[in-house]
Amino acid sequence: MVLAQAARRGGAMKAMATEAEVRVLDAAEELFYARGLQAVGMDAIRGASGVSLKRLYQLFPSKDVLVEAYLRRRDERWRAALASHAEALPAGRERVLAVFDWLERWFAEDGFRGCAFVNSFGELGGVSPAVAEAARAHKDAFRRYLCRLVTDAGAPAPVGAQIALLAEGAIVTAAVSGDPGAARTAREAASVLLAPYFACEPR
Repeated sequence: MVLAQAARRGGAMKAMATEAEVRVLDAAEELFYARGLQAVGMDAIRGASGVSLKRLYQLFPSKDVLVEAYLRRRDERWRAALASHAEALPAGRERVLAVFDWLERWFAEDGFRGCAFVNSFGELGGVSPAVAEAARAHKDAFRRYLCRLVTDAGAPAPVGAQIALLAEGAIVTAAVSGDPGAARTAREAASVLLAPYFACEPR
């Protein structure tokens, strides 16, 4: 899986994390993403992680704290996996379009449930400032990353913001429709946006 590959590379794992913390966060990520934040209680996390309830609360004194940690790690892992894929290519048009190739791979995974941050914001964004901030920070970081890829390629930053909206739309469309092909459609649209700046390159 895309995110599992990033985890194996170790970029998302904090050096001082204990084994128990990792097990809890792994369980939280699996359950929160699959079922939603409100549907999963701490007892379910305990059961899935194999960590005692006492130890769980020592590590994460409340569910709110665990949710914040889950979102923080999810953000780190997701963006690291994307960057690893895109930056395997030299700076330019193809690196930008590689974002959509990576999204299509992600959309095709059995456990794909859309954007964890959109889902979390939909559940708790109106009542949890921490969840709302985590979602906004993730989306802002993604937009800024795409703008950097676009400007590194030689196109203006506003094109990056437009391409970010295409990517966000593809994520939502794939989640609702179950069709990974949303990424290909968005890739084609991104290619059109980039075309004036790479007139001599094949699409």
